[in-house]
Amino acid sequence: MIEELLPHAERVAAVLKARKETISVGESSTAGLVSAALLAVPGASAYFIGGAVVYTRHSRTELLQVSEADFAALHGITPSTEPYALLFARKIRERLGTTWAIGETGTAGPTGSRYGHAAGHSCVAVVGPNGEHALTVETAKDDRVDNMRAFTIAALELLAKALG
Repeated sequence: MIEELLPHAERVAAVLKARKETISVGESSTAGLVSAALLAVPGASAYFIGGAVVYTRHSRTELLQVSEADFAALHGITPSTEPYALLFARKIRERLGTTWAIGETGTAGPTGSRYGHAAGHSCVAVVGPNGEHALTVETAKDDRVDNMRAFTIAALELLAKALG
């Protein structure tokens, strides 16, 4: 699978290296694939600072420093939404002090989420010096691995677009 992701990661890695910019990743249903793709490019230590797979409330609290009280104060943001992906990106960027950050949250499958999202639903976000960008991905598939791949590609493509 990493071979399919590598061309997407190589494009953004080249830009990040050329600009001497850095990236961090807060991901959920991609299970570390965004980070793995970025780290598979030789010379990744020049731009990749770190990442976190934020899969539970506990990991959100510990890794992103978003407590249940903080989360409640966000007024209705729910997992697997663009605002939630933006929260992940903002928090991981803040925690690691990077130029750019990717946030991802979704439902890989094979079943839907308790928040009403069908399998194959993900929201990805990129936060950086030229603003914040988010999009929703709907694959209409219940294949967990295919969805993880599609969500990862969407995140890397959104980063490429944000980089210009």
